[in-house]
Amino acid sequence: MTHPAPAVVQRLLAGWHRAECAIAVAAFATIAGLMVADVAARDLLVPLVHALGYDGFRLAFPAAPKLALVALAVGTYAGIGVATATATHFVPRLGHGWLGANRVEAVERAGEVLTAVLWLAAAGYAAVFVAGSQATALRIALLDWPVWPVQLAMPLGFASAALRHLCHGLWPDTRPRRDEAAT
Repeated sequence: MTHPAPAVVQRLLAGWHRAECAIAVAAFATIAGLMVADVAARDLLVPLVHALGYDGFRLAFPAAPKLALVALAVGTYAGIGVATATATHFVPRLGHGWLGANRVEAVERAGEVLTAVLWLAAAGYAAVFVAGSQATALRIALLDWPVWPVQLAMPLGFASAALRHLCHGLWPDTRPRRDEAAT
């Protein structure tokens, strides 16, 4: 018998989902803005200023692709949590009907917990990776920023998915409904 998730867990998951969506949307909007600004500066402003007899290359935005890459990393790892919360991630369906209808719920809950353990292991390895970058003082070329704060998106994204899958295993009513017709 399963118990419904406490209201505080439901509210926490809903707020968490909104925050991850906001981060992902902001990251991808930043990418779009940077690319438009880069192309506009490089292909419109620089030639125009150059035609007027001035050095327009100072108007170019050479850091735009690097900044967009930073935003891509953040948006991608926030997207892991978004995909988990909305059940839009890939779920292999092989063998789902083999155990019979009476065992489906138990198998799905065990699968959620196992998935949480795997995501947590990935988060642990990613944290070690980030710590290594911090210890060696790696920097982002052209921006001269430390790389480890950007890399924090990896263990945070993995941990987000792990905790969400754990909640799905503990309280199946927190699991998003999957549109079976679309899979």
